[in-house]
Amino acid sequence: MSNEKAAREQQYVGSIGLMAPLDQPKPPPAPAPDETWHFGRHLNADEEGQEGYVPVYDGMAWVYYGKGHRGVRRPVLMSDGFNVGPSSLDELYDGFERGEYPLMSQLHERGRDAVIFGYGERSASILDNAGYVIEAITRLIDERTGDEPLVVGGFSMGGLVTRYALARMETQKMDHQTGMYFSYDSPHRGAWVPIGLQAFAHYIKRGNPANSALSDQINSPASRELMWRHIETVDGTPGQDKARTEFLAALDRVGGWPRIPRKIGVANGTGNGQGTGIEAGAEAFRATGILFPGTTIYTQSEGDDAVVAELKANFGKDETITTDGFPEIDGAPGGTLESFGIAANTINKLIPGSAVAPIPAICFVPSVSAVAVRDLDTTALLNTDISALNPGESELDEFLCASQNEDHTKITEELCSWLLGEFDRR
Repeated sequence: MSNEKAAREQQYVGSIGLMAPLDQPKPPPAPAPDETWHFGRHLNADEEGQEGYVPVYDGMAWVYYGKGHRGVRRPVLMSDGFNVGPSSLDELYDGFERGEYPLMSQLHERGRDAVIFGYGERSASILDNAGYVIEAITRLIDERTGDEPLVVGGFSMGGLVTRYALARMETQKMDHQTGMYFSYDSPHRGAWVPIGLQAFAHYIKRGNPANSALSDQINSPASRELMWRHIETVDGTPGQDKARTEFLAALDRVGGWPRIPRKIGVANGTGNGQGTGIEAGAEAFRATGILFPGTTIYTQSEGDDAVVAELKANFGKDETITTDGFPEIDGAPGGTLESFGIAANTINKLIPGSAVAPIPAICFVPSVSAVAVRDLDTTALLNTDISALNPGESELDEFLCASQNEDHTKITEELCSWLLGEFDRR
């Protein structure tokens, strides 16, 4: 193949996302909410009147009444998590209702008002988006009939946004009237995106700034706050990002957690210390075509100077990416994400056979992070047998780990039936 054609192909690598391809297919439309509330700025007013127009605000609450209700009586606020761009009601409803377990229907039948809360920019700072959650909680209190305490929480990053919002309200002496806080596979001690994959995203952008989607997502405010370890550029030093340090300090200033509500959480990973069986230092992603010939990304190994990626391109400088003192986190017990599989599939849409992912999915939110019981600094901590610990070691009052390591935020009967049972406890 000519150098000219290789260069042309290398300019376009598609839209790769952290959570899913940025150009994933649209789900079927959600049923119309009983009410829709908007908070903050109207972000796309200039698009009004165009075909398929959906208004986007800084914060959006889609309210579905419980069975027999004509207004809000027993609300459960469920916050969206991390991604890029605005929350999509269609995507959220589809995930909550049409998978393994019909969470929306179950809430309705139990007489619970489901309040799906989304954001105009899901990659904005957790601290900023928490302000819109506070506005929503205040409105729920004003709109609610009766005095049933609120249930407030979220999925993935949504659990951190609502955690901070409730704690900040308490610090500011605001009555949130929330009886229960919940998190669903939320990264209380941090989330994990392989350093080699982060570096590859920046490498793609360096080769062609137009291909910046994944790099920009990794460097977004919320991503920096969420990630246990981060690398900003190809030649940067992996470590805790300044934004994460500042976020953790902000959490500390409001007491870390809300103190008034009962705090519960679930993990999509196991609690018995058994990981996914992924070996450290194994080949997880390999470019096989003309885009990035010879580029290989490996699962995380322990020790210093551990090679996590060999980045190569027809045009540009080759890079070897290493880490120092990292644990074997890719195979840890936890909610999984097809981090390498998403990257390979996206590149293969352009040129079939251009990439393979021998290890498509790795740990994204370790179980010890989701139930706030251990930090992520060592392999031993990641593989803690949570079931053998005193439950009081968790920062949550009650928690449940899944019986197997499964997709991050997967809506399962095992976890959701436990959550709903806890909601009904008074």
